[in-house]
Amino acid sequence: MFEEFNFSARQINNYFNAASRDFKIASDSEIPEVIFMFSYDCLIKLAIAVCAKNGLRVKARAGHHIELVKKLSEFIGYKDVETVGNQMRHKRNLDLYGGGILMSKKEADEYRDWLKTIFTKAEIYLL
Repeated sequence: MFEEFNFSARQINNYFNAASRDFKIASDSEIPEVIFMFSYDCLIKLAIAVCAKNGLRVKARAGHHIELVKKLSEFIGYKDVETVGNQMRHKRNLDLYGGGILMSKKEADEYRDWLKTIFTKAEIYLL
């Protein structure tokens, strides 16, 4: 699922900046679906950045989001990432492939608030 790759500091920074943009969009929005989708995208991009810092490039294959979330959880030492990240992935998949889901503002805000902790941990890890 991963291959070894020597990323430059600039490439890793670009991945983190992409995650940061998504986090800002999620934080600035009041629309539950926007908050949720950009929070999920931010989580995946944080995982890509952290994996890149560890010399791992993910291969786009079935299940690669699961593996990215798992690696993020391992590298930042926060087991909650794997559990909550997979809940988010499941909801995203239901929305994409299952005819859509209704996301409450409260639920979307909870995911975004949780992500803020993960974002901070990943940012510290990448320093």
